[in-house]
Amino acid sequence: MGAVPEQGERGFRRRSSASRKLAAVCGAAALAVVAAACSSSPGSSTSSSSATATATASAGQTKVAGGVATYALPPSTTPNYIFPFTSSTYISIVNLNYFSFLLYRPLYWIGTGASPTLNASLSLADPPVYNGRQVTITMKGWKWSNGETVTAQDVMFWINMMQAVGAQDWGAYVPGGFPTNVSNIKVVSPTELTMTMNKAYNPTWFTYNELSQLTPMPKAWDRTASGPSDCTNVVADCAKVYAYLDSQSKAMSSWASSPIWSVVDGPWKLASFNPDGNSTFVPNPDYSGPVKPTLAKFEEVPFTTENAEYNVLQAGANGGSGQTIDVGYLPTTDAPTKPANATVGANPVNGYTLDPLYTWGINYFPVNFQSTTGNGPVLKQLYFRQALEILMNQNAVIAGPLKGYGTPTVGPVPLYPATSYASPQTMKGNPWPYNPGQVKQLLTSHGWNVVPNGVSTCANPSLCGPGIAKGHQLVFNLPYATGITWIDSEMTQLQSDASLVGIKINLEPKPFNQVTAVAAGNCVVAKISCNWDMGNWGGGWSFAPDYYPSGETLFLSGSGANSGGYTNPVNDSMINATLTNSSLSAMYNWQNYLSAQLPVIWQPNGVYELTEVVNNLKGVIPQPTTLSINPENWYYVKS
Repeated sequence: MGAVPEQGERGFRRRSSASRKLAAVCGAAALAVVAAACSSSPGSSTSSSSATATATASAGQTKVAGGVATYALPPSTTPNYIFPFTSSTYISIVNLNYFSFLLYRPLYWIGTGASPTLNASLSLADPPVYNGRQVTITMKGWKWSNGETVTAQDVMFWINMMQAVGAQDWGAYVPGGFPTNVSNIKVVSPTELTMTMNKAYNPTWFTYNELSQLTPMPKAWDRTASGPSDCTNVVADCAKVYAYLDSQSKAMSSWASSPIWSVVDGPWKLASFNPDGNSTFVPNPDYSGPVKPTLAKFEEVPFTTENAEYNVLQAGANGGSGQTIDVGYLPTTDAPTKPANATVGANPVNGYTLDPLYTWGINYFPVNFQSTTGNGPVLKQLYFRQALEILMNQNAVIAGPLKGYGTPTVGPVPLYPATSYASPQTMKGNPWPYNPGQVKQLLTSHGWNVVPNGVSTCANPSLCGPGIAKGHQLVFNLPYATGITWIDSEMTQLQSDASLVGIKINLEPKPFNQVTAVAAGNCVVAKISCNWDMGNWGGGWSFAPDYYPSGETLFLSGSGANSGGYTNPVNDSMINATLTNSSLSAMYNWQNYLSAQLPVIWQPNGVYELTEVVNNLKGVIPQPTTLSINPENWYYVKS
């Protein structure tokens, strides 16, 4: 199964902290238990568990019960889907990690402090036990808010729905992945479920990328518009149940009052929701987890731009009246440039702590190999994708609009943080330095009549490539997410640099949700229009909920999140090798190959967010690099 798109500055999803070497450490044994003992990634900084993160207030400060914490949503990004079984149209950090995960917990919670590792204490089940090809899951017996127990049958409800509609309606669906790679799925008892894998997989991969995506669903959801159904036991019933829940999830104005969505097992309940994005959560008194909310309320507040958010943040910091923000973000455009060897630069906001958040993931924007605009044959040419990549001046973007808060993206495994998963070749950095002269040579040698500051045309179809007619013009539309200053600057600069070699890029600034609705999913798999060339939602993809960076979700042929519809049998074979082989050589060979193939246009992996936390709110830091916020850990203090 697969990853989730992130948004721009406050993220879309920048990936960061914490190493992934545990695959080699914990995944080699034939019989393995992926437990807390295997969850600390060698080479990464480890943090205290979220349970202990809020155990005590800072020295000399008194913990205060209650209070309301306000959280600024990413610019131009609002929740628009509550059902955690999310299609490619709606799958995003803001819908899952910032919203539904507060209400409905995944079977396995990944994120221990700042490290993207299995958090056994926050998971609904004990760590899975692997015995050859068999996996055993034992539930902890936590409760739904209606008093019912979270059982193995509730997990089966999700699995049956995956079997019925997953290929079409689960946004992280991967051909050959879960649930087609398991059989003999049995609910042994209310607390135990077993399944048999179709081959011996790396246990770490299977836990982190497959089982972590399962979300138990309560009996109250097993219904259609006509009344109760039985998707929990009968796969044939699931399509109608999904259709009903999907329709209810789109009825945003009724979320807070819905008898369906009010049944939760997470630490929070939705008290109110406005389709403009304003949300209020209150503690779930029946939450079974180890950390009960201290806050009386948690509120999410939308903003159209990062500048609009920053104005409110500054007003509150200066003692102004009206709306205030307790956890917000500093736009990179307003941040002092970070010294080269420093973790953080100066903070211009009084009364707040500046804490840069990098996420575990990569940043890129897709080109559509399936495009029906007439540009599909051009985008399939490796030399043309190389031209676009060379025009993407990553170093200038990092030093300029990102103010030093970012690293280049050079392939499917991040450069930062330094982990054993990044190959020596990846760690060398960007192999496509900015060079418009080289781009002109590439195009000319492949049959194009290059017209600087005009429109280049194909002069020799035999060199331009299959399907490209003589006279074809290099003109492309590129919608991108608004509200993120560094993305605005990057796109404008790319447009300008491309014009130097006669590539005309028509920029189309749009809200994030509109960009992802078009470009974040595989148009062929999702059966939506392929009438687009490129799209940039700003933040690439986080390795949540695919925490092991094996690439099957984003780059395997036919994957729902393979945004551009990239297809390559060599790449497919190499990805599949990483799923069963825990050696680093398999990971290195694959990433080195795919990096050079440019299935997407790699762009800077900017800081997900320059987070600002009001000084008397504790428990926010360390921030989870998985982007699954835990406001149940937050509390106010008084001196």
